[in-house]
Amino acid sequence: MALRIELSTDTVDGAVAADALGADRIELCSAGALGGLTPGPGLLAAVLARCHRAQVHVLIRPREGGFTYAPSEVDAMLTDVRHAAISGAAGVVIGALDTRGDLDTAVLADLIAAADGLPVTVHRAIDVCRDPVAAVEVLASLGVRRVLSSGAAPRAEDGVPVLRRMVAAAGSELAVMACGGIRPHNALAIAEATGVRDLHAAPRRPAPAAPSAVDYGTHALLDEDASRALIELARAARD
Repeated sequence: MALRIELSTDTVDGAVAADALGADRIELCSAGALGGLTPGPGLLAAVLARCHRAQVHVLIRPREGGFTYAPSEVDAMLTDVRHAAISGAAGVVIGALDTRGDLDTAVLADLIAAADGLPVTVHRAIDVCRDPVAAVEVLASLGVRRVLSSGAAPRAEDGVPVLRRMVAAAGSELAVMACGGIRPHNALAIAEATGVRDLHAAPRRPAPAAPSAVDYGTHALLDEDASRALIELARAARD
């Protein structure tokens, strides 16, 4: 079983660690606690300058809270996709829905065109669309390379039946990448039960909190132990 591991991170140090550990791909975002937003140009430049083994795929999401976008937000996403492409990213991660809860194929087509040939992944917007399985066939026709999904459930473990149907619908046209609580203890079982060969994980641990009289919140770091264990599982599965 050939498995590929993608690690999501919103920090330079997390990306560097994922690269050193041997992740196949890095999904770079900002604001991971919000589900991930588009990383700024400085963060992207710093990661691309330091990561030379793993492919860096850039999340394009202008705000939290749903995936139906105003024209001004689409313009911002188009600019961000073009910037990722000219900066040297290996791919972009996009998604958009219309007001009915279906894929917004017009917006997606424009974003794919802006990527100028870069591999495109569609993110978990598919998990809140009306019919994730039917959406897979639409994405294949648009030329999307990969789709990220938990099977329309909070966690991949709970979405196994839908993920299995999505894999069958995708055929060889695109890859379904399972996400949502992927950890070393369940990764192989999810892959075997669904047929996915790409696994996406965002293992985090709290960063040490500095004492302060003003609460500016906390942030999380990539959990390197969980990441290492996932990558070792994937390598063993290849042997």
